[in-house]
Amino acid sequence: MKSTTLASLLLTPLAAALLASCSSSPSAHATTPVSHATRIADGAVVAVDRSTQKVRLQLVSPKIVHVTVAPDGNFDLPASLMAVKTGGDGSFSLDESGDDVVLKTSALEAHVSTKDGAVRFTDAQGKPILAERAGGRTFAQTTVEGKPFVAIRQRFESPDDEAFYGLGQHQNRQMNYKGEDVELAQHNMDAGIPFVVSTRNYGLLWDNNSITRFGDPREYPLAGQTLKFYDADGKEGGLTARYYTGDTLKATRVEREVNYAYIKDLTTWPAEPTAKKTDRVVWEGSFETVSSGEQKFRLYSSSYAKVTIDGKVVYDDWRQNWNPWYHNIRLPMETGTKHTIKIEWKPNEGYIALYHLDPQPDAEQRDLSMYSEVGHAVDYYFVAGSNLDDVVSGYRTITGKATMLPRWAYGFWQSRERYKTQKEIVDTATRYRKLGLPLDNIVEDWSYWPENAWGSHEFDAARFPDPKGMMKQLHDMHVQLMISVWPKFYPETKNYKELDAKGYIYRRNVEKGERDWIGTGYLNAIYDPYAKEARDIYWRQMQENLGVLGIDGWWLDASEPDIHSNLDIAERKLRMGPTAQGPGAAFFNSYPLVHTTGVYEGQRASAPDRRVFILTRSSFAGQQRNAAATWSGDVVSRWSNLHDQISAGVNFSLSGIPNWTTDIGGFALEPRYEKPGAADLKEWRELNLRWFQFGTFTPLFRSHGQFPYREIFNLAPKGSDVYESLAWYDRLRYRLMPYIYTLAGDIWQDDGTIMRGLVMDFPNDTKVRTIDDEFMFGPAFLVAPVHEYGARSRMVYLPAGSDWYDFQTGKRHAGGTTIDADAPLNRMPLFVRAGAIVPVGPAIQYTGQKPDAPITVYVYPGRNGSFSLYEDEGTNYGYEKNASSHIPLTYDDASHTLHIGERQGSFPGMVEKRRFRVRQLGENARPGVDFEAKADKEVEYTGQAVTIQL
Repeated sequence: MKSTTLASLLLTPLAAALLASCSSSPSAHATTPVSHATRIADGAVVAVDRSTQKVRLQLVSPKIVHVTVAPDGNFDLPASLMAVKTGGDGSFSLDESGDDVVLKTSALEAHVSTKDGAVRFTDAQGKPILAERAGGRTFAQTTVEGKPFVAIRQRFESPDDEAFYGLGQHQNRQMNYKGEDVELAQHNMDAGIPFVVSTRNYGLLWDNNSITRFGDPREYPLAGQTLKFYDADGKEGGLTARYYTGDTLKATRVEREVNYAYIKDLTTWPAEPTAKKTDRVVWEGSFETVSSGEQKFRLYSSSYAKVTIDGKVVYDDWRQNWNPWYHNIRLPMETGTKHTIKIEWKPNEGYIALYHLDPQPDAEQRDLSMYSEVGHAVDYYFVAGSNLDDVVSGYRTITGKATMLPRWAYGFWQSRERYKTQKEIVDTATRYRKLGLPLDNIVEDWSYWPENAWGSHEFDAARFPDPKGMMKQLHDMHVQLMISVWPKFYPETKNYKELDAKGYIYRRNVEKGERDWIGTGYLNAIYDPYAKEARDIYWRQMQENLGVLGIDGWWLDASEPDIHSNLDIAERKLRMGPTAQGPGAAFFNSYPLVHTTGVYEGQRASAPDRRVFILTRSSFAGQQRNAAATWSGDVVSRWSNLHDQISAGVNFSLSGIPNWTTDIGGFALEPRYEKPGAADLKEWRELNLRWFQFGTFTPLFRSHGQFPYREIFNLAPKGSDVYESLAWYDRLRYRLMPYIYTLAGDIWQDDGTIMRGLVMDFPNDTKVRTIDDEFMFGPAFLVAPVHEYGARSRMVYLPAGSDWYDFQTGKRHAGGTTIDADAPLNRMPLFVRAGAIVPVGPAIQYTGQKPDAPITVYVYPGRNGSFSLYEDEGTNYGYEKNASSHIPLTYDDASHTLHIGERQGSFPGMVEKRRFRVRQLGENARPGVDFEAKADKEVEYTGQAVTIQL
């Protein structure tokens, strides 16, 4: 059971009332006897009239209430995977009046209706915050692999002016989720985190591990099931499908569905031409809807696809053939009207399907609704806050503090798919150093092992003859190595055999004879991390083969897990189980959490003084406690995909997990870039540069992808505009390290967020709510990436509530305005908030270089400001024991003075004396950024307070 005892559940109403009257409570009045509510140590259990349902409220903190509704009244439920704190706070009062049971804290009230069990939340003054809809809770009995479960849904009322964010990483360019449908189902590019935050300053953490849907609870069916299709001649029954080899039409037939979604669906391909010989497929005809309203389409596709409805192109894009993804299309339509449709596709052994859902009633579509396929009870946490930072802090109270990453993790990462030899790795790091391009980390991707030994965690001796020597060479250059480690094993490896002997291998993939894409193909399987013994074995195998070499970071790839790409969901559920805790379907989204838990806990035990760093392709609630950052998967080299990354990264950060990154340039290459002509080469370089400029201002700064190689010196020749701009942004990242590492420190110290949605800092400006291509990088910088080819300016909205300075020119702009911002090829629009204080360091080649160098403090006038410069040792866990320091900086705009406060805290190796150089920027002072410009004032700081007149 969760944070309660059987004895406390069996308290009589009279005993509960007596206990309540003796308990500490923020309320001065005595609790009246109750007839529906039984008090427990940290809350109450409320019986619902004429129902077997019971509602349990558990207080996590005065601002956080854990709500559990058991359909049969039984709270003997499995322990939460995501939550580390499920209750435990006894500071509340409990009252019942009429049909209302009220739990009160100093910060909020939670009301439960004894008529139907609906829960609502208000602030301490009774102002409504969130309420379940009457009748909005449903349970549907279901059976999974012979075991009983329930599918669950909970609806909440939502006013029209509310906006929603979070939910993980979803690359459909959705920023505000109000009225949207979002499916949480782990995928190569999709990270489902069931935590949603609201502009009403609350969050909802939905404690369920199965596939979950925000918005419409229905699964999107194939379009032919909900639409009337007509062929090219107007006959009802399907669309006319034409298959071409070259320009030759090979087959024509009427198809009820556009459906080559998964491997199993490819069996319906025409006999001639075969899938491999088909160059183009065109579906054409028309359709009618069966209900009026905004129709919801999803195109699931890879390779080149184009959709035209009523003569208007609504989708035209490319994805790599083995990694299809969804694109949402919304169109208003009326019944009784035919709409023409044309779908053009170049298969290249890819996948495609068209899905459609009839609209929900608008009121229901705009509700806050959570649905999960498999569960035991409605189980969620309500988190109240004074702002969204407060709400994110509440999420981490429940799921665990975000541990600090090593300082070097915030430097530049160079990666490629892949360095094939030891020499390639060392040569790459050496060249960065010779060119004076800052670098902290290099990455070894997959297949460093012998071809037939995936899962051995061993280097192929023919290509990597001296891994330990390689590590020494890198460390001597102050370069760290991260290495790819998968949860995948070949059956002939001793590691597989050890795990399998204990029952910790998902065998179905092997039993089905599934072979991967390496050489002629090898049988393979994924291990089961849901047992602690399995996690311990997995870590020991890593440590014995890789950890002993001094590997610095762990790239846990395919952590969804991706057992075999393009299996249908039903088959995926079977192949990712049964787990040690139950069917795969019941734990569909939680694999990356338990997988990273084993590695994090393993390294903390093996090397307690060395910070863990994990990069993982998927993420789940609570993963921040495992030192796990997430990247956005195998995205593609398209301008549209660059645009998609912005809202994906912002919403991921709003989900409570602070460290995120993307493959700069796009992982997978559109074919025209593989052997580009002059025009395509020019676009390729510009795409990488614009992505690099954006990446400079993401929490982790990392370049990765397939050939052509992504090293700065391989992207463009030295001396070219592209090369010089890439180098400038690389160096800018390192100049900003005092600022960036303070943001990293705030993650632990204050539950901070680095990549910030505009709604976090400008909650009163409703114009920012749907902007999907701007964000804040910490408190100072407004980032506006360029995501269109050839653009040399872009429209930028500057939020109200502050004036803004152009980082390059120093020009001041009023907030609440939209400007056409200059965006020359070598620079991205970047603005600094008035009142910002930005500490800037020296020119360095790695993050640990020159720790005692002077720091320049940039002050942007126009309003008062503050910043607290954070420092610690950088690689150990001393910060957990307060071995760190803060130097408070405050600016008074009226007197134009900067106050450097007394240093707070200390740590071994701390620089006791430091020179601060102060510059006041802006068009009325010194315009723009010039790192070598003379300071306005300089001061020798010894830890004592000093005030500087500017």
